[in-house]
Amino acid sequence: MHTTPHTPSPTPPPIAIIGAGPGGLTCARILQRHGIPVTVHDADASPLARDQGGTLDMHPDSGQAALRAAGLLAEFAALSRPEGQQMRLVGRDGTVRFDAVPPEAVDGDGNPEIDRGRLRELLLGSLTPGTVRWGHKLERAEPLGDGTHRLHFADRTTSETRLVIGADGAWSRVRRLLSDALPVYTGVTFVEAGLDDADTRHPRLAALTGDGTMMALDNNLGLVAQRNSNQHIRVYVGLRTDRDWHERSRVALDDTDAVRAYLLSRFTGWSPDLLGLITDTDSGYVNRPLYALPVPHTWPHTPGVTLLGDAAHLMSPFSGMGANLAMLDGADLAHAVAKQPTLDEAVAAYEDVMLPRSAEAAGGAVEGLDGAFAPDSAQQVLAHMTGHH
Repeated sequence: MHTTPHTPSPTPPPIAIIGAGPGGLTCARILQRHGIPVTVHDADASPLARDQGGTLDMHPDSGQAALRAAGLLAEFAALSRPEGQQMRLVGRDGTVRFDAVPPEAVDGDGNPEIDRGRLRELLLGSLTPGTVRWGHKLERAEPLGDGTHRLHFADRTTSETRLVIGADGAWSRVRRLLSDALPVYTGVTFVEAGLDDADTRHPRLAALTGDGTMMALDNNLGLVAQRNSNQHIRVYVGLRTDRDWHERSRVALDDTDAVRAYLLSRFTGWSPDLLGLITDTDSGYVNRPLYALPVPHTWPHTPGVTLLGDAAHLMSPFSGMGANLAMLDGADLAHAVAKQPTLDEAVAAYEDVMLPRSAEAAGGAVEGLDGAFAPDSAQQVLAHMTGHH
């Protein structure tokens, strides 16, 4: 009887990262620089399956430090927009109250901006081809004892790993192994809009926005306009409101006219120039309620699993720290794996640094959001920007 020889399946790498965001990719890149095998699994069908979101400012002591460790700082500098550090605060009447480019930005330091999509391309391009498995949505991770986990994916495939790193964002599947915590609605919703070819098609709004970020905040409402690459301006219409505002107001989120009319009713009395950020959208409206994990979010050290980025410490964007912390987490975890004698000791060393750091940042994010969406938000934010707080 002739039998086909059994081909053993290739041994999976000892480390699996769930999620190809900035934190997971930074971790994978630095592990590979140390010669440590790793696989990244991402639910998206391809790198271009969805819009990657707006622009990020990379801080010297976190995002830029991680890029330096990844050997990508020069490439980042070539793609970044130092002029994007301009911050402008405008009153609801359209008058500019504060407008500055931080001095360090002029000297080539500071927190230069980069589009999320460009940052992801930079990180993906630095990995060994085939590192990321696209269309690989994690359904659950099953502990097998001894710190090993079997990963079950939506396409019915499985793989085993000695360390599963949850870099899978706000609604992380990996987090369930460590914590019952779930993100909680912060009380603030952003409705996102967008202006294309802004300098040509929307010159007044482009001039109002400037080269960086423009904020107009007053009495639990806000308009934030953020310059992106390719003359695109992202607009966030912020409201302190209940999460189901659209159901209560009988507004269908896919009815652009109805959303526009509702938002204008909330911003009655604001300057017509500012209201153009609502009315002139080229991309419709996307409802984005802001969620955050409880502060502090911690868990008992558990062999074979850890978290980084939003999976570990989801916070409001008013920290300005989300992606920066995720990348610093990824760098610190990769360095710990390279240095420590065992994976378990590496995870323990990493969590000792990451958990207190993220709790402090998340506390700051709560304060930042509460200050920006308060009855006296215009005064609070102006005092913060001018250093009188």
